[in-house]
Formats: sequence, C-alpha cells, structure tokens
Amino acid sequence: MGLRKTKLRDVHSEVDTGPLNDILFILLMFFLMISTLANPNVIKLSVPKSKSDTKQKQSVVVSVDKDKNLYIGAKKINPDSLESALRNYIIEGDSIKPAVVINADSVAHWGEIVKVMKVARKLGATTSATVTGSE
Repeated sequence: MGLRKTKLRDVHSEVDTGPLNDILFILLMFFLMISTLANPNVIKLSVPKSKSDTKQKQSVVVSVDKDKNLYIGAKKINPDSLESALRNYIIEGDSIKPAVVINADSVAHWGEIVKVMKVARKLGATTSATVTGSE
C-alpha cells in the first residue's frame, strides 16, 4: 500500500476575496446613495410668499483714528457734530433697526469710541466695534 502523506507546505488554505470586495463596494455605494436621498428629519412647511422685496438697511461705518479724528464712511466729520451727522444716515421711525459699525485704531482713545456708541444708541441704532492694529 503505497499511500503518500501530503506535506503540510503543499496545502494552500486561502480564500479568494476578490468577488467579496466587489460586493462590499456595491453595497457601500448603495447605502451612501440611499442615506443621502432619504432624510427622515425633514419637516415640510409652506413658507409664505411676498410680492415686495424686503431690503435690509445698510450699516453706517464710523472710523476713529489715533488722533481722535472721526470719519463716517470716507468723510471726515467734526466730533462736536457727530450726532447730527449720524442722524442723516439713521432714519428714525424706520422699521428696520440700523447698525453702526465702529472701526477703531488699536491706539485710539476708548473715550471717543464709547462716545460714538452712546450717540448711536441714543439714535436707536445697534453698535459693534472692531479694532485694527497699526504697527
């Protein structure tokens, strides 16, 4: 009886995963596409339509430099006439609350910035200040 024993090194126990990779790729693409199309958290609302276009009021930019000079836009103004100059830009009784943006130099006097804020608040505008450095 000539039975030969198979050697351990001749046995190949590998699984071909090529077709499995293709199937997993197709399933991944399927679930990605379905998850983007089906969003269960969407609430459908009927949004009201308008015939007129609502326009937002533009912001007024007030700049303060290191020498206490005040500018509205690019126009230099006298610090004593700040309230009357801002009143020209801010329409009182307007339904949209205007905004005053204060651009100040980093070495500008904070007293001038606070003065501009107080005048703008007195006229009914919201204020925000930005500080730019001059190095």
